[in-house]
Amino acid sequence: MSDNELTKKCESAAKRIRRRIIDMTYHTGKTGAHLGGSLSLVELLACLYGGCIRFKTDEPSWEGRDRVILSKGHAALALYPALVEAGIIDASELDTFKQDGSKLGGHPSLNGLSGIEFASGSLGQGLSLGVGTAIALKRKTNLDSRVFVFLGDGECDEGSVWEAAASASHYGLNNLVAVVDMNAIQYDGPTTEVMDMSPIENKWRDFGWNTIMVDGHSVPEILAAYAVRGEKPLVILAHTVKGKGISFMENNCKFHNAALSDEQYKLAIEELEKAI
Repeated sequence: MSDNELTKKCESAAKRIRRRIIDMTYHTGKTGAHLGGSLSLVELLACLYGGCIRFKTDEPSWEGRDRVILSKGHAALALYPALVEAGIIDASELDTFKQDGSKLGGHPSLNGLSGIEFASGSLGQGLSLGVGTAIALKRKTNLDSRVFVFLGDGECDEGSVWEAAASASHYGLNNLVAVVDMNAIQYDGPTTEVMDMSPIENKWRDFGWNTIMVDGHSVPEILAAYAVRGEKPLVILAHTVKGKGISFMENNCKFHNAALSDEQYKLAIEELEKAI
């Protein structure tokens, strides 16, 4: 597949993922879901599952697969449709999101759903899991597989993230990739007001990581970043928009976790359809 074909494939997948996020949220009724931080993650996941990771749909436990850890587990709303795009799960599964007996909870859990490596949701834990997994792969002399860990920028307030970052550098984990969704808004408000970590790129560099900054909604930039491999652990700092793709949700704290009224659902779908 050419670079241009891959770009178009991932851009198309991103549009379908956004539509499915809105549909899934609407069908949860009053319980709602974590919309904002899922919509900001769409292109990052669409590119990863669109052609940047190693996996076999007919052999989920293949040792040569890449591992994906959604440390910001509340964005499972974006992960499940991405797994559909990759052919890892069936689209019919999405209809069960957050329903009794479903494998698709509000956060990923280890309940037999293909493509889920770890349960997640307690923020600040995923990078430590990624470090342990990356070490284990090296000890098994699996030098091809990589471990991708998705974090939120607000999550980087957690001290455990930086303990893991230091460990990754110490152990030379060049098979570890951290992807930080920098949508600039966390549950309590703007990240700069809750805990200003800027310039965050300097902090990752000081901890010994190769650091790349991208537009988290630019498919070509994301694909280029995923292709980077070197001697150090890699962090991709992706500048994104919370609630991306829906005008009344963008940069709106109210849609961190929300239900959708009939009118909001209609408006969201109209905007998405105009963007196609």
